[in-house]
Amino acid sequence: MNRKDIPRILELNNLRNQSLVVPYDPESGLGATGPRATDDRHPVNIIPHDTLLPVSMLADPEYKRIKTVTDYKLLRFRHDFEFWAVTCVKIKDKNTGALIPFRLNAPQRKLLALMENQRRAGKPVRIILLKARQWGGSTLVQIYMAWIQTVLTRNCHSLICAHVKDTAATIRGIYSRLLENYPETLWEGDKSPAFRPYERSQNTRIIEGRGCCVTLGTSERPEAVRGNDFALAHLSEVAFWNYTPTATPEQFIRAVCGSINAVCGTLIVHESTANGMGNYFHREWLRASEGKSDKTPIFIPWHEIEIYRRKVDDPVNLINSMDDYEWRLWESGLTLEMINWYHHKRREYTSDVQMHAEYPTDPTEAFASTGRAIFSIDKLDVLRSGVRQPQFRGEVTGRAVVGPDSLSGLHFVEDSLGKLEVWEKPSVKSDITDRYVVAVDIGGRSHSADYSVIAVFDRAPLIRGGKVTVVAQWRGHADHDIIAWRSAAIARWYGNALLVIESNTLECDNIGGDPSLCVLNEIQQTYSNLYYRRDPETGNTRVGFHTNRATKTMIVNKLLAYVRDNMYIERSAEAIAEMAVFEDRGTSFGAVEGNHDDIVMTRALGLFVADSMSVVHASDFDGLRLR
Repeated sequence: MNRKDIPRILELNNLRNQSLVVPYDPESGLGATGPRATDDRHPVNIIPHDTLLPVSMLADPEYKRIKTVTDYKLLRFRHDFEFWAVTCVKIKDKNTGALIPFRLNAPQRKLLALMENQRRAGKPVRIILLKARQWGGSTLVQIYMAWIQTVLTRNCHSLICAHVKDTAATIRGIYSRLLENYPETLWEGDKSPAFRPYERSQNTRIIEGRGCCVTLGTSERPEAVRGNDFALAHLSEVAFWNYTPTATPEQFIRAVCGSINAVCGTLIVHESTANGMGNYFHREWLRASEGKSDKTPIFIPWHEIEIYRRKVDDPVNLINSMDDYEWRLWESGLTLEMINWYHHKRREYTSDVQMHAEYPTDPTEAFASTGRAIFSIDKLDVLRSGVRQPQFRGEVTGRAVVGPDSLSGLHFVEDSLGKLEVWEKPSVKSDITDRYVVAVDIGGRSHSADYSVIAVFDRAPLIRGGKVTVVAQWRGHADHDIIAWRSAAIARWYGNALLVIESNTLECDNIGGDPSLCVLNEIQQTYSNLYYRRDPETGNTRVGFHTNRATKTMIVNKLLAYVRDNMYIERSAEAIAEMAVFEDRGTSFGAVEGNHDDIVMTRALGLFVADSMSVVHASDFDGLRLR
């Protein structure tokens, strides 16, 4: 649409605003969730005949036996959460502080519909909720759990767990307020509604008359909630749960939720605002978004929250002042009133990143704008355009696994379980010396340790004005000497490529620190095209690239420049996934806790070395070396 066509924009904006007006009345059932119908079998003074009742209520045998208004309300409570909420629940108004009936807003109704669709279908409720600010997602989850415990079931126990105790206590306070203000004439319990300590426990309360316990926990003290018989779990601000020496968020959640049977009547909700990428919550969100999880993802963007709209007094001025981002918001379907609110709100923040973190428009923006990731998500999206499935998978094999014979009789063996991904096999003929660079980051031996990664870069496209391209990658676990010899075999297969091995791990493996015992010194007796560095203390050259704080910063900055300026072609989706969670920790660079950065380091190392080399023809230069 042409932004100069003001009449058309205003006409379309009016239509968009009209579409947002959805009548809602939880008492009459108008606009409420779930299938509904009217019925006139009861006197109008008990049930108004225009009331839209849940069809499940109409099919309930108890419906025919309704005699009083109280009978009607109690039965409808069991089938209609929204009617129960507006009748029995009081919440604190954010503006006045007064207690008001709980009437769901539009985002809350969206979340409720998702939970109710699962429950009514006879499924366990499993949700992962990515929150924006100030729309009451946590409040709804907690009150929905209270409905299950106070209306639908007895002896059903729940867990509220947050990253810190104060947050969990605030959520539990919703229960206390609810029971304090519950209409006693509509309470179905053996005792009056109250929230009492359970058997002197500091962490557990019992709902009087229902036999339902509510346990308060934090990720900081997982032992306090183990061994309990929970059916409902509200896990709050999961993205902020810490990794500790004794427990990770994954282990804690698995221990607690593993005991909750996947049957109807149970509920597990993971909810959080974003806190960067790569943490447990982000990984679970991605799994759910890809349909690989038991949880259904839901995200509420800022513009679906009714309070984030502002009257437009001068639409022409607003339209003319909208930048490219705000114009994209308009083209995506937002109203001028939404954009006007956003336009003024972003002035409170010193950067768009801060604004996006507080008021994200989509999940990618929410995760990318929080945390300390150093690679721009937009630049990674550009880099992702080069990702391809490998043409071949297998291993480069010689006459032995280690030693000089491992570099003889080399051939590629295709194997679907092989760890070497090949996008382009080595060129048989090339007029470029040192066409290929092989970068190696050596990890741990066990499957729980860091990976070892061998990356192959092709520099030939540079002659034609192209870009350095990743053409192969090996990633796995093995003994360090096997990794070193395997990298030499891959380098030889790729035309005696320049082999750059990050040497820290191998040098630490030396017995007594004797360099003569290092596998690198063994390899150089057989493979000559190795990267050498100059020892700053002795002035001697040594095999391999040594990583320290200074050199790591140097090569990471080089990679940042290559990604920023779109200067190389990446083929591996795993590489981009690692870059998305690679962060600046203040004193060092590294992956978000629980993630890996081994592929990132091979890219940083390989591109740093490749950038230091000249591109020449074999006829012009006999044997290219590092300048």
